[in-house]
Amino acid sequence: MKKVFLKELRMNVKVLLIWGLAVGGLGMACILLYDSMQGDMKQMADAFSNMGAFSDAFGMSTLSIATLKGYFATEVGTVHGLGSGMFAAILAIGILSREEEGHTGEFLLSLPITRSKTVAVKGAVVVFLLFLFTVFCGIFYAAGSAILGEQLPAREFLVFMSRQLLMNLEIAGICFAISSLSGKNRTGAGIGITLLFYIFDLTGRVVPDLKDYLYLGPYSYANASEIFSGAGTPANALIIAIAVMICGAAFAFFCYNRRDLAA
Repeated sequence: MKKVFLKELRMNVKVLLIWGLAVGGLGMACILLYDSMQGDMKQMADAFSNMGAFSDAFGMSTLSIATLKGYFATEVGTVHGLGSGMFAAILAIGILSREEEGHTGEFLLSLPITRSKTVAVKGAVVVFLLFLFTVFCGIFYAAGSAILGEQLPAREFLVFMSRQLLMNLEIAGICFAISSLSGKNRTGAGIGITLLFYIFDLTGRVVPDLKDYLYLGPYSYANASEIFSGAGTPANALIIAIAVMICGAAFAFFCYNRRDLAA
């Protein structure tokens, strides 16, 4: 199992570096831009906070973008939320189906490792890579604020990054289950699932009738503006997230063990 784990890590390390540099680097660039835009931000903060539904959707009604905390929550929070969600989906939705698409299923099954262990190892790789991705991006954001000579609130920052990791694991759980169903890489479906969750959350913050159902989506408990403004997180959202991860993993084990795999 150790060899399979290391092999999967080697196969996915390039994807990790590309997405980590893209998302973390873009977030860091946004932070560094804050210094040059700080004067303009003070003039724009009041206007943005009074734009009704638009302000509510992006958290500008509760946080001032004239502060680094508010700017990080509205700008970097959006970049990381979308980027990390898509990375989680792409990583998980292809990790099981790749064996059939690459015609290596027969070789894998010839090894002294059961299908259940294969699913367990590949699932562990997804969790480990998402953890590394979160740490990688967190270092970029911390470095950006350090270069500016300012500091983000440590507690809120750690809560934000940990909630983002949980959100990514929930999305990965759904896509991992889909990966066990198909012999083809459904990357487009994974990205689509992430975008649907994001749009659902964004729409729910604008449309009053949907606000009571935001907890059904993974972006509800990982919203940067709510975390940095100290708003509470509904416990049912976290319970659903854990349930989705467990059900996704259980479905992957069940389906992968019973499906005929192409050589």
